[in-house]
Amino acid sequence: MAARTATALASALVLLVTGYGWNALGRLPGAVSGGSGSSGPVDVLLVGLDGRTDAQGNPLPPEVLEELRTGDSGSSLTDTVMLLHVPADRSRAVAYSLPRDSFVAVPGQGEHKINAAYGMGKAQERRRLVADGVADQAELERRSSAAGRDLLVRTVQQLTGVDVDHVAEVNLLGFYELTSAIGGVEVCLNAAVDDPYSGAVFAAGRQEVEGGDALAFVRQRHGLLRGDLDRVQRQQAFLAGFARRVLSAGTMANPVKLQRLLDAVERSVVLDEDWNLLAFAAEMSGLAGGDIEFGTIPIVDPEYDTPDGQAVQVDPHQVRMTIARVNDGLPPTPPVPAALAATTVDVLNGTDVGGLAARTRDALLAADVPVGEVGNGPETGRSRVLHHPDDAEVARFIAEHLGGISTTADPSQPAGEVRVVLGEDFDDAAEEFAPPAPLRLDGLQAATPAHRAPDITADAIPCVN
Repeated sequence: MAARTATALASALVLLVTGYGWNALGRLPGAVSGGSGSSGPVDVLLVGLDGRTDAQGNPLPPEVLEELRTGDSGSSLTDTVMLLHVPADRSRAVAYSLPRDSFVAVPGQGEHKINAAYGMGKAQERRRLVADGVADQAELERRSSAAGRDLLVRTVQQLTGVDVDHVAEVNLLGFYELTSAIGGVEVCLNAAVDDPYSGAVFAAGRQEVEGGDALAFVRQRHGLLRGDLDRVQRQQAFLAGFARRVLSAGTMANPVKLQRLLDAVERSVVLDEDWNLLAFAAEMSGLAGGDIEFGTIPIVDPEYDTPDGQAVQVDPHQVRMTIARVNDGLPPTPPVPAALAATTVDVLNGTDVGGLAARTRDALLAADVPVGEVGNGPETGRSRVLHHPDDAEVARFIAEHLGGISTTADPSQPAGEVRVVLGEDFDDAAEEFAPPAPLRLDGLQAATPAHRAPDITADAIPCVN
């Protein structure tokens, strides 16, 4: 469920901002002794499973489920997934929400909601193991879960273009314990809510939530203006508040509170064994609240009809472009060159794929790029944007919108006229095009100000729906 991803990212943030605490106590789940952290960027997949178990896979007792305001579930859905990126210089951290209903390609399974990938991989492996004679339930659970995790990782990597370095999973009880350990998290709501489905009953304005209330805060989606997308914003606002509370002197300088927090993480967070978190946490201990950013992958249509029911349509090309730019410290979308309005862009298809130039034209027009001639050209294996030397900025802008193809300065090309040549290497990228609405990092389409959510970092308390 959504709360479990919040727990995972909260736990990761604990690791990032309390490095000296981990080192002082010498205890960290899944860590290895010695060595140093990675010298390059690190990308962590944070997974929340919709299962009511502890970190060892044991079912939670009914009285605990009642305290958490949730019932039993045998589901293996990952209702929310987040991707945490830390650049090589460790100067900041960026967390992307991948909405649970994002309709994506699942390797070997066709297109489905992303929250089904884990369960598909797990069920398929479990059937294979049973057929091979494996009868031990603990072994079946361990090996089938690993297969589910692997399929989810491959699905996320295919969608985002990011190589996942590490995976973190959490249990539902951990969310309750983490928020209680730090004495609650301050949040802010635009309006009062009373939702019987999640148990969320809150006044408008700023307030502190912990335990069962915190769980209800991040679970609610019924009655919200944008449904699950507002719940994603709730998660981000909560996690910003969590990081801000952990970064505060009241937590960092309080040995009892810090010990309680670390105990909760140790009980509830499951991490891969290849990650030297002691070294990594020490590298991240200098982060300030404004260095931790939150966003959502670009959304094309939040009410997309599919064979799996209503889903969230995403454009993999836009997702990869946005994530790559932000990971490089750039704005989520490239700035529009002033000269673009006076430029004409011709598109020539140098492949045997029918309609490729027309689909590319549609993608450029959706980005307000003026398109001129569209047709076929000589066959070529390499895609490129040909331009006069004076039009280099416009050419780079167009090339980035087409998946980062190369640009070539050609003095014989008239100034103000750019030519896009599509080669055989362009086929896969072009098939993913969907005419997107104007996009923002937080996944919002162009809308009235009341529908827009605030940009979120961990140095402020944003009010959300």
